[in-house]
Amino acid sequence: MAEPIRVVVTGAAGQIAYSLLYQIGSGEVFGKDQPLILHLLDIPPMMSVLEGVVMEIADCALPLVKEVVPTADPAVAFKDVEAAFLVGAMPRKEGMERKDLLSANVRIFKVQGEALDKYAKKSVKVLVVGNPANTNALICSKYAPSIPRQNFSAMTRLDQNRAKAQIAARLGIGVSAVRNVIIWGNHSSTQFPDARNATADIGKGAPVPVYEAVKDDAWLQGDFVTTVQKRGAAVISARKMSSAMSAAKAAADHMHDLWFGTAPGEVVSMGVISDGSYGAPPDVVFSFPVTIKNKQWEIAQGLPLDDFGKEKLAITGKELLEERTEALAVCESCNL
Repeated sequence: MAEPIRVVVTGAAGQIAYSLLYQIGSGEVFGKDQPLILHLLDIPPMMSVLEGVVMEIADCALPLVKEVVPTADPAVAFKDVEAAFLVGAMPRKEGMERKDLLSANVRIFKVQGEALDKYAKKSVKVLVVGNPANTNALICSKYAPSIPRQNFSAMTRLDQNRAKAQIAARLGIGVSAVRNVIIWGNHSSTQFPDARNATADIGKGAPVPVYEAVKDDAWLQGDFVTTVQKRGAAVISARKMSSAMSAAKAAADHMHDLWFGTAPGEVVSMGVISDGSYGAPPDVVFSFPVTIKNKQWEIAQGLPLDDFGKEKLAITGKELLEERTEALAVCESCNL
């Protein structure tokens, strides 16, 4: 069996981690033959809760989990890790806008970036889940200058999964029959869920473009987009808490694909550092369609984008620029 790899999950006593840790420990993320040492980070007031989580991991009797390291110390949490799930952040509550989270959470991700820079392996793959995820990932990478910027990504896979589910339900097919739905931009209500390049298996023949299968452009550019954009708020309204089970599944999907690569002909959505592709603003973390090979992502190029899509990209890009300005100002004030 392979040597164990060290994986850190922050916010490890929280709701998302509660679903995520089993998926990691059972081999769903890094493979069924990859032993793991789990590093679990949370804040000091959550240590008693984290102790219960550690008990439950032990009680799962997961063969791949060789050791569990619960801690409130970033120096311990990030020591020699090869993969990082940065889940811990101030949660969004009903009525809150994402920008309301920015000031408090930017400080958290600045500290975690510094800890990654100092203690983690330089090859570490960092997935930011805590919101506002795109800008938190940008700040985290800024304060970890010895780690390649390409190693940081933000989770928009939850939005992709939501979009696939909406299309599958509309067509009365399974979600696995829908491919190449794209999430552009920010993991926020300005994101653009795009089915223009998506396909669906609706019969025994070749996959059919989703626009052709649905036969309702008004829905695909209207209710479909707004439903996905506002799904997080709808879950909060119903549960009185943020998405947890679905967020954990999306985090597992994201890291699995980062580790093992994408299938031929398929793209996945990820918030990655922008190079200006498709007219997106450079030097923000922007969700693009990517392909992945040998643990390295590439933005899929040459996909068609109509005027409707370009307008949506401009809106979400503007929001990310505003978030970047606010976040950098917070970081500068921290340094005073």
